Amino acid sequence: MIRLTKYLLLISFLILSFQKLSIANNISSEVDKISKNLRCLICQGQSVYDSQSDFAISMKLLIKNKIENGESEDQIYDYLKNQYGEWIVYDPEFNKKNLILWIFPLILFIFGGLLIYRKVFIN
Repeated sequence: MIRLTKYLLLISFLILSFQKLSIANNISSEVDKISKNLRCLICQGQSVYDSQSDFAISMKLLIKNKIENGESEDQIYDYLKNQYGEWIVYDPEFNKKNLILWIFPLILFIFGGLLIYRKVFIN
C-alpha cells in the first residue's frame, strides 16, 4: 500500500511538472509571437524579438508579466501603443492618420502601370 502511494505521488508530481512546463512553453511562445511584431526603439530595423538591448529585454519581461496576469494580445498591443505610440507596432492599424501611407503605394503602382502602357503601346 505504501509503495502504491509513493508511485501515485511520483506520477502526480511528474504530471504537475509537465503541466507547468507546458504552460511555460505556451507563455514563451506567446511572448515570442508578440515581440516579433514590435519594433525595438533602440535598435534600428530590429524587432524586440531579435534585439538583445536592455529595452528589448525589459519589453519581453513586460509582455510575459501581462500574459501571466491574463491580458490578451490586443490588450498588450493597446497598452504598448498608448505608451510608445503606434510606431512601435510593425503592422499598424488602418486609420485616418496613416491613410496616405496605405494608399500611396497603390497610386504609384497605377501611375507606373499607366506610364509603361503609354511607352509600350502608344509610341
